[in-house]
Amino acid sequence: MATPDGTVHYEVYAIRYAAHDRLRSENFIGGDPHDGPMPLDYFVWLLKSPGRNILVDTGFNAATAKLRGRKLLRCPIEALKVLGVAPDSIEDVVITHLHYDHAGNLDKLPNARFHIQDAEMDYATGRCMCHPSIRHAYSVEDVVQLVRKVYADRVVFHNGDTVIAPGVELIHIGGHTKGMQSLRVQTARGAVVLASDASHFYEHHETGRPFTIVYNLADMLEGHRRLNAIAASPQHIVPGHDPEVLTRYPRFPGDDIGIACLHLAPTR
Repeated sequence: MATPDGTVHYEVYAIRYAAHDRLRSENFIGGDPHDGPMPLDYFVWLLKSPGRNILVDTGFNAATAKLRGRKLLRCPIEALKVLGVAPDSIEDVVITHLHYDHAGNLDKLPNARFHIQDAEMDYATGRCMCHPSIRHAYSVEDVVQLVRKVYADRVVFHNGDTVIAPGVELIHIGGHTKGMQSLRVQTARGAVVLASDASHFYEHHETGRPFTIVYNLADMLEGHRRLNAIAASPQHIVPGHDPEVLTRYPRFPGDDIGIACLHLAPTR
């Protein structure tokens, strides 16, 4: 909705679609002295307003889940229907980065244009992908599918921070990947920052401890500081994979897998 001064406020939803069991030692560079379970949840995010809906990331499909041993709980694109949004009505999709869990299912969004950083496409199709340890987190089929969208005039490239719609700003962070971007979204409770994988867990940006998949460590750590700087408060930063998101925010009613209402004040 828009306020009397024209400011657009979005409803923002974190839609859980998959899960993966991990240990704390797998989630921090240097491990963790108190090792134990620290599972990942996988999300896509919907920015919803009366005049415009924007999808942030597109998740992975059943074939990828089987290949990588992930628990796919539902198709993230079909899950939009729970919120009353038809996939073919989505016109704008932000790809925060091209890792397999953020950039699949592009074929399920027939009318969308895809927003990505120049640096991410350069990274995902350039010489860094000659290294198996770097390209492991990418799916070549997803990358090729996005290249096809380029040739179909359905990709919008960005070079750094930019506003893509009233109340929606892309923030180029880097670090985790070369073109990693987060979002700052205006809501009725203030500016919510969707970190995506600029911070996988609350512990990453709150303690300055880095995740284990990283392109540039210095940029990742500076990115934690920037997330804190651009958010309305620490309670307005939403990490990309933390199951805590579903316990800190009110849940969308009637959905058992889990949709968090990020535009509402956290409950703890």
